[in-house]
Amino acid sequence: MKVLVTGADGFIGSHLTEALVRRGYSVKAFVLYNSLGSRGWLDKCSEEVRGNFDVFSGDIRDPHGVRAAMVGCDLVLHLAALIAIPFSYYSPDSYVDTNIKGTLNVLQAARKLDVSRVVHTSTSEVYGSAKFTPITESHPLQGQSPYSATKIAADQLAFSFNTSFDLPVVIARPFNTYGPRQSARAVIPTIITQLLSGAPSIKLGALYPTRDFCYVDDTVAGFISLLEGTGNYGQVVNFGSGFEISIGGLFDLICEIVGVRVEILADQIRQRPELSEVDRLWCDNSKALNLLGWSPRYAGVDGLRRGLSETISWLSDYNNLKLYRSDIYNI
Repeated sequence: MKVLVTGADGFIGSHLTEALVRRGYSVKAFVLYNSLGSRGWLDKCSEEVRGNFDVFSGDIRDPHGVRAAMVGCDLVLHLAALIAIPFSYYSPDSYVDTNIKGTLNVLQAARKLDVSRVVHTSTSEVYGSAKFTPITESHPLQGQSPYSATKIAADQLAFSFNTSFDLPVVIARPFNTYGPRQSARAVIPTIITQLLSGAPSIKLGALYPTRDFCYVDDTVAGFISLLEGTGNYGQVVNFGSGFEISIGGLFDLICEIVGVRVEILADQIRQRPELSEVDRLWCDNSKALNLLGWSPRYAGVDGLRRGLSETISWLSDYNNLKLYRSDIYNI
């Protein structure tokens, strides 16, 4: 089976591309065109995978390029998106173009080309601040940032193509994925890179919100379980660890693993607007278990500690750490 992975040059997409190649799939990696010829994190993929997948350079906002990339593919994993919440405050138009129109391009092409299965990527941010916990797939959707609003719209488009045109779409809704290769716009690499760089204090935003952090290997396994499942079209499935921790508690845990202790400096620029901040995210992953047989290997505080240790180990390699600029705020 030939699989098209959009956003293959990104954090989760690169790990997913590698996993699919190892499982014997024929993979076409859709990466964002750039004049440097960079394939993002795929340039750093493991030796046994490198050269064993096709690459298509394009732009998810271009319907013609999306369709050209999809020709000959049986399955589609759609991950391409703009995901940084702070940047969505500055440039919401680009999120509409990429996340909504880009998803429409994928759905239209899949419909025209009779693709047998499309896995669309959602995000736990669509739930907004939890009205009940743990959060099930039936939780109300709340667009508390331009980013989450565009992801809600993209999810609804995917659902509508299933109900209107019988397009075989399933929706993966990962919670806060972390691990090697995650960009410094996310809180875990933000903390770790500042600590490893010897900063005497760590700049952070709000410490009280809680999150459900899911290690990237578990998220990838979730995507593959949806890809290889049968039926379930129109279904949304959460993928999370089932454990919540505050950002302050996360900071304490990372400091404990690294073996250092520094003070936290509240950085106003890192604060979300008050009503836009999502206070609490905690995943109910029982549907993934019941429907797909998926469960996180990095579960609970022990799983989080193990995943953080692997992430810290990867970032401790100078060749990886030098790719990050811990002295600036990455929006």
